[in-house]
Amino acid sequence: MTPDELKIVRRAYAKQITAAVRIVDERVEKAFAEVPREDFLGPGPWPIFRMRKAYVPTPTADPVYVYTDDIIGIVPERHINNGQPSLHAFLLSRAAPQAGEHIVHVGAGSGYYSAIMARLVEPAGKVTAVEFEPELAERAKANCAPYPNVSVIEGDGSAVPFDPADVIYVNAGATRPANIWLDRLTDGGRLILPLTTDMGFISSNWSNMHLRGAVFLVTRVADEFHAQWISPVAIFPCEGMRDEKSEKALATAFENGDCKRVTRLYRTDDVPPERCWLQAPGWCLAYD
Repeated sequence: MTPDELKIVRRAYAKQITAAVRIVDERVEKAFAEVPREDFLGPGPWPIFRMRKAYVPTPTADPVYVYTDDIIGIVPERHINNGQPSLHAFLLSRAAPQAGEHIVHVGAGSGYYSAIMARLVEPAGKVTAVEFEPELAERAKANCAPYPNVSVIEGDGSAVPFDPADVIYVNAGATRPANIWLDRLTDGGRLILPLTTDMGFISSNWSNMHLRGAVFLVTRVADEFHAQWISPVAIFPCEGMRDEKSEKALATAFENGDCKRVTRLYRTDDVPPERCWLQAPGWCLAYD
C-alpha cells in the first residue's frame, strides 16, 4: 500500500473510531488521521488482541491491518498493549486539550497516544510522556523523536516531578489519585483518572467490566476537585498507585453501584459516609 493510500485509510479509521463512541470532535479526528499508528508498534506482523486474552497476528506486515478499532500488543507476553483507539478518542475529547496547553501522559507505552496529544496541543503546547518500563520508555523516545513538543521520561508516573499541567492523562489503572496529579493540576485543569480493582485487568468476564473499573474526569476549580464518571474501563495496572485499602474500598463501591452519581473528589476521608460513593484513607469520591 502506498503512503497516499495509507493516508486515505487513516482518515477513514479516524472517522470510524470517533463515530464508534459518538463524538463529533474535528480536532481529535484530525490528530488520529495524521499520526501513523504502525510507527509505534514495532515490526509487523502485529499481534491483535482478541477476547479471552488471545492474540492473533495480522496476515502480513501491511500497515493497513492496524487501522481498525482493535487493541494491539506491544509487549504481548505481558499483556501490555497499544490501547483501543475509540476509547482514547473518547477520553481525549472529554479531556479537551487546547492549543498551547501542557499534557502529562502517565503510562505512555510506546508513544502513539502521546504523539496524538502533541497534535492536539499544537507546536505551542507540550506533552510530557512518562513511562515506567525502561524498554518501552526507550521505544517511546525513539518513536516520538519526530514530535519536538513531546519529551519522554522513564519513571514512576505517580512520583516523577513535572511542570504544572492543564491535562493529566493517566493510561493505567490506579486505586487512588496520586498526590502529585492533584497538586500539579492547574486551575481549570482536567485529570483523566482510571480507577480499577484487582480484578479489573485479569478477569476474562468482560460483561462485568463496569463493576471492576471506571474512568473519572476530575476538574480542578481553585482548591476544589469536581469529579464525573465518564466510562467503564479494563486497563493495565498503574505501578506505584495500587494500595490495598483503597482497592478494597473501590471494590465495595463498585458492588454498591451509583458511581454515575459522583460529583466531587475530596482529599480527606472525613466526609459523612452517606455522602460518599467511595471512602478510603485520606480521600473519597462523594455525591456533593
